[in-house]
Amino acid sequence: MKTYIKLLALSALLLIQMSACVDLDTAPYDRESDLTFWEEDKEAALKALNSCYLYLGSIDELLYSEAMTDNAYTKQPNDYTQNIGNGSYSTADNYVRNVWNNRYTGIRTCNQLLENIDRVKDLDPALKSRYIGEAKVIRAYHYYELYTKFGDVPYSTKVLSIEESRTIKRTPKAEVVANILADLNEVVSDNSLPTTYDANNKGRITRWAALSLMAKIYLFEGNWAQVKNITNMIMNDGDFTLFPSYSGLFEIANEYNSEVILDLQYRPVSREHRIMYSFLPPSLGGYSQLSPLQSLVDNYIMLDGKTIQESDLYDENKPYDNRDPRLKATVIYTGNSYRMSDGSEVTINCEPGANRDGFGYSSDCTATGYYIKKYWDNSYRASLQSGLNPILIRYADILLMNAEALAELGELNSAAWNRTIRPIRERAGFTLSSALDFPAGASREELVQIVRNERRSELALEGHRHIDIFRWRIAQDVLNGWSHGFKTGDVTNADNGYIRIENRSFDPNKHYLWPIPQAERDLNPNLEQNANW
Repeated sequence: MKTYIKLLALSALLLIQMSACVDLDTAPYDRESDLTFWEEDKEAALKALNSCYLYLGSIDELLYSEAMTDNAYTKQPNDYTQNIGNGSYSTADNYVRNVWNNRYTGIRTCNQLLENIDRVKDLDPALKSRYIGEAKVIRAYHYYELYTKFGDVPYSTKVLSIEESRTIKRTPKAEVVANILADLNEVVSDNSLPTTYDANNKGRITRWAALSLMAKIYLFEGNWAQVKNITNMIMNDGDFTLFPSYSGLFEIANEYNSEVILDLQYRPVSREHRIMYSFLPPSLGGYSQLSPLQSLVDNYIMLDGKTIQESDLYDENKPYDNRDPRLKATVIYTGNSYRMSDGSEVTINCEPGANRDGFGYSSDCTATGYYIKKYWDNSYRASLQSGLNPILIRYADILLMNAEALAELGELNSAAWNRTIRPIRERAGFTLSSALDFPAGASREELVQIVRNERRSELALEGHRHIDIFRWRIAQDVLNGWSHGFKTGDVTNADNGYIRIENRSFDPNKHYLWPIPQAERDLNPNLEQNANW
């Protein structure tokens, strides 16, 4: 039997069975129960572990998180992220509660495995150790996602009873961080996780994924020395390289390439997503619920390595000429195209007017004048169903974390630049020395900003921006006032010709922590609310 992560309905069914209350001391004969499952099913541990992967995340969560930032806007309210992006959300926000519930469901699933794995008979000791390591890393990832959004959160490594779940208190963030780092250190130190898997186990947590998560935690905490040390270890000892094609990174034919450290598992037919419906233009069958903002487009530098404000190459009348090639691979603007499965190109016209994809033509078209190109899968099945794996962590992220740590420490020099930023830009398609060479004479603060801007362009629409603007404490600078779409020249509801999209508000005394969902506090009065909520 192949053991790679299929994540079929069986895993979900198993989770339901395992979570159900068992009131009798004797095992029922008509169904698999918690009393029999662990002892009698030879693959109980594997099935439970696969259920843990089910809750690791989704492409919808990654992409829609961009609308909580200055990268994108969604016109879908309610259960989506529009209210968080504009600052109008409350303690009753559905999306906030869903994040809380989904992450704790994932934690409970991991805890179920860890509590019961000793009951599985004849489980190979090496496999047992590996399964425990995978589950601990997944659990740590859930807690990372929780504490970066909510601060102090309830922490437990056991399956809570109903009564315990209604009385548990929030654990101080520092303690949560220390606990998950201790778990990750243990997993890394005991070598329970392999550095690579065979073809039947692609997509599972590796030693490198565990180390990468440690680096991300230290990055959020601003522990630059640890970020430097861990990323150096991955760069020196890991067998990762930048995939030759930036756009190719996100094609289903190139999954599990040399750059991927951790991705979410989707498969044609058995587990697919329909995220393309949320961002494609109407001419390709989409309903553009999510679209890039002008702020993201403006972040992409010119081919000479300078910003659009600094470069002589920038022409506001031809704003997409001579730009960072990653812009074309990420964002659809007028004249950009999608490549179809037969090799043909479908060119998109975003301009206002009587064309189906044009701004303002219908409710189906872009709200900003831009569409998303990244995650386009031209091998999609009917109804835009796709099995494309979104990437959670890739090698370019490691290089950027290393460069950021060195810049913050005042240690980013020519040699370090040539090991991090230069290869990223070379892979993107830059050729001019002014873009590729280390910016000699730049101050520490200028280098930090260069690296931050590089990170934004390289990882655009991959779900990193929200955590980045929170840890940099710049959300009040980028999420206040009008967000904008492309320039139409229409002076009505416009700023210098750029269309107004949404008037946003971010209160630094309140919004750097999400509220504890009121529905959870109604169930558990011991969950104190965050300040100013």
